[in-house]
Amino acid sequence: MTERLTARVDADVCVIGAGAGGAVVAAELAEGGMRVVMLEEGQWHDPDSFTASMPRMLAQLYRDGGQTVTVGEPPILLPLGRGLGGTTLVNSGTCFRTPAHVLERWQREFGVDVSEQSLQPCFERVERALSVSEVTPELAGGNAEVARRGAERLGWSHGYLRRNARGCVGSGVCTLGCPTSAKQHTGITYIPRAQRAGARIVTGARVQRVIVEHGRARGAQAQMAGGGSMEVRAPIVVVAAGTIHTPLLLRRSGVGSQSGQLGRNLSVHPATAIFARMPDLVDMGRGVPQSFYVDEFAREGIMFEGAAGPPAYAAMALPLTGRSHAEAMADYRRLALFGLMVSDSSRGSVRTLARRPLIRYDLVDDDLMRFRLGLARVRELFEAAGAREVYLPLPHGVRPEHARVRDLKLMAFHPLGTARADARPTHGVVDGDLAIHDLQGLYVADGAAAPSSLGVNPQLTIMALATRLAFRLLGREIVT
Repeated sequence: MTERLTARVDADVCVIGAGAGGAVVAAELAEGGMRVVMLEEGQWHDPDSFTASMPRMLAQLYRDGGQTVTVGEPPILLPLGRGLGGTTLVNSGTCFRTPAHVLERWQREFGVDVSEQSLQPCFERVERALSVSEVTPELAGGNAEVARRGAERLGWSHGYLRRNARGCVGSGVCTLGCPTSAKQHTGITYIPRAQRAGARIVTGARVQRVIVEHGRARGAQAQMAGGGSMEVRAPIVVVAAGTIHTPLLLRRSGVGSQSGQLGRNLSVHPATAIFARMPDLVDMGRGVPQSFYVDEFAREGIMFEGAAGPPAYAAMALPLTGRSHAEAMADYRRLALFGLMVSDSSRGSVRTLARRPLIRYDLVDDDLMRFRLGLARVRELFEAAGAREVYLPLPHGVRPEHARVRDLKLMAFHPLGTARADARPTHGVVDGDLAIHDLQGLYVADGAAAPSSLGVNPQLTIMALATRLAFRLLGREIVT
């Protein structure tokens, strides 16, 4: 699948990272005739090894076994994928276009030239490459049906999600590696395209720094997992190491710090999950785990999306203990689960401590209020659907309206903003074209460049912006 290189390699473009941003840029540039070398710290993962065993898959597919955690109040689990495909390998495949009001804000507050019209061909090109389509009710499964029933009875806006999947059979283990390769992550879509067009993909390459000479990027130096080092010389470098690691790499390279914003402005879409015990069989482990949404409160920064999983996942996440936990798990087939995600006002930071990322993030009062309202509304949703019991992720006896920050049990999945785009060099790390301010030849093409929180899953946004960047580097119009 990949080859290992040593010593020095010359290219037109060096791409760092093989996730949503890097893979797209590499494929589009290689197909456009450029000599591309991609450096990826992780490895290629054989789909035949995807066993759905939670301990094994966490260790194999996630950075630090899926145990990346923010420091702050409350601590938040922030799982990150690692390997060819990055986090697209282990996400739920949800594909939202960037909301119009978010693009309008980016134009108004950050001077970034984006609009629904200008990004339309980018979205269309990505959606075609990923086989994006709406989940069918049959494939959505019983867990989605519970939420649909509740939303319809309440008159709340809702719908089936669009996903990057082809031939999905509803295995229910998207986040543990799709065992049928139905999920069209970048490792099986854009990476093979890049290779067929002549790109050289190097795995096990931890990039130490971007080479900068005479005011412009000249390549990258990497330490190889098997020993030795490698240097790629290229006049264009695209950093797509992810929102957590991109700012650390830029800082090690001595670039991007002029505005004072590098490593700051971190948003993470904090989220939690709510269980309910239904009178009828749900079998949440069958069907697409994230297949349905309720966006009635999206403009308030509150989004409900399907969340489901096999018994091992439910046992870990169920907010009960002792006999109560055992009794609920004994009735697993009647358990339903739905997720609550907040478009955060909170902002965190990323820096290095003892050669490791230190992620600081504290939830502010505005986001606490969103969780209080969201928890109450999801409980209302389940009750409208006929739930016998609703299990909120709060300490025993704590009502949503009285919840404190320390009471919340949160995860997060969409880190953004640590090298944010802003037309002003004093306010952002990159400009509207994703180029590092005041340095030629260096670009950022991942979630780090997003100016703000999105309120929806970001993979399509990252890939659309990466598509636009690639075609601008090629000097061509986007072909849809």
